[in-house]
Amino acid sequence: MTDPAVTLEFIGITATQRVDTSSGAAGRGGMATHTEIGVPVGPLVNKEFAAELAQAHEAAGFDRVLIAHSSASIDGFVLADQTLEATDRLKVLLAHRPGFWAPTIAARAYATLDAFHPGRVAMHVITGGDDADQQRDGDYLTKEERYRRTDDFLTVVRKEWESETPFDHEGEFYKVTGAWSSVRPDPKIPIYFGGASEHAIRVGAKHADAYAFWGEPLEGIRQRIAEVRAAAAPYARDPRFSVSLRPIVAETEEEAWAHAEAVLAAARARAAANGGALSGFGKNAVGSHRLVAAAERADVHDKRLWTALAKVTGGAGNSTSLVGTYEQVAEGLLDYVDLGVTTLLIRGFDPLEDAKKYGRVIDLVRAGATQRPALAG
Repeated sequence: MTDPAVTLEFIGITATQRVDTSSGAAGRGGMATHTEIGVPVGPLVNKEFAAELAQAHEAAGFDRVLIAHSSASIDGFVLADQTLEATDRLKVLLAHRPGFWAPTIAARAYATLDAFHPGRVAMHVITGGDDADQQRDGDYLTKEERYRRTDDFLTVVRKEWESETPFDHEGEFYKVTGAWSSVRPDPKIPIYFGGASEHAIRVGAKHADAYAFWGEPLEGIRQRIAEVRAAAAPYARDPRFSVSLRPIVAETEEEAWAHAEAVLAAARARAAANGGALSGFGKNAVGSHRLVAAAERADVHDKRLWTALAKVTGGAGNSTSLVGTYEQVAEGLLDYVDLGVTTLLIRGFDPLEDAKKYGRVIDLVRAGATQRPALAG
């Protein structure tokens, strides 16, 4: 059960390009949140839209927005700063792939961003589960090697953030002598960590303040939490847990399921136009395999976890949804809270309009949490 002192955290996702979902068509965009049912509209980097989307998340009651990363993404640090400048209290979860920046440089970049926006920055570590996407940026290590590198990377990052005097480090991938940073975050920058493989759990349990999962059925999340807690115990760590989902909400359950079917039809159409595959991203990732396996067992799990889209996407990204009325979806999210999940990353298929709609879901979940034994004060 969840510690009563821990509060819920809601995370959305930012973008820099508008998406038109009115026709149900699907297309490829840069930071258009990888929506499956829309076509990008206007410039890839639209400063006004990025600010509007960030402000919509803040108004809806989100705590953070994820700034995602891929080999084709725009620079996340610039977008993070723009997002923070456009809002008053909204925080960012800035994704980072270890291996392309020296850990000392990455640590100072995060610390500098945090110094300009105190307490509003977190690091989301994505080691990389897709070989092809890693290789687009020149990384040819194996998946196991990448996780060992992440372990070494985060060890140096922590030292750079925390050491008040110069330090030396000699690890498998990084060696520094006399490293020291004049800018150090206080309080510390939280580290979020994603990954479902044995290698991910081993490294994430050692370093993560929050461990993130895709939206699996409840029993799968229960198992994942137990595995990470067992792996974290030798380090005397007790991480938070996050689940990522794509809620589809409407005033009636029938309307919600009709919209889900429209999303599925649009995704299938895009897959057909792409030669039968919507995305190859994540095909090497254990988390993606788990989503596809769940989808092959059934389209709907638990009360309303809809997994059909995962079969079309190949489990790429978070591609499972809770479908129903606002109250039903809130209840579905609270079922994850009962397992010990305290961070809920929810994003929709229409980035701006869904962010606005989720405000009602967030209010219902927060109110419901006070009645749950796990979070009741």
